[in-house]
Amino acid sequence: MRTPMSRHPVSRWAQIAAGVLLVIAAPIIGALPGPGGIFIFAGGMVLLLRNSAWVRRRWARAKRRWPKLGEIADITMRRASARRRRALRTERPR
Repeated sequence: MRTPMSRHPVSRWAQIAAGVLLVIAAPIIGALPGPGGIFIFAGGMVLLLRNSAWVRRRWARAKRRWPKLGEIADITMRRASARRRRALRTERPR
């Protein structure tokens, strides 16, 4: 897999711009009937998290501040880190 920095800068900035537009459009589309805003927001966050180190740092800080919400978000996005943490929790005796 290519790192965000190895991609062409124009491509990276275009994906960041598309992610920002999707995140901004999510509340507007969310006012319409149906769950469309959730999927638009998730798509925008995926684009931002894949292409911006600043957004990844903010995301990690938010997950540390609100661990329950961060865990729900990781499970929803099917992140490998969530699976590893769950596996460690189940094998470690308390």
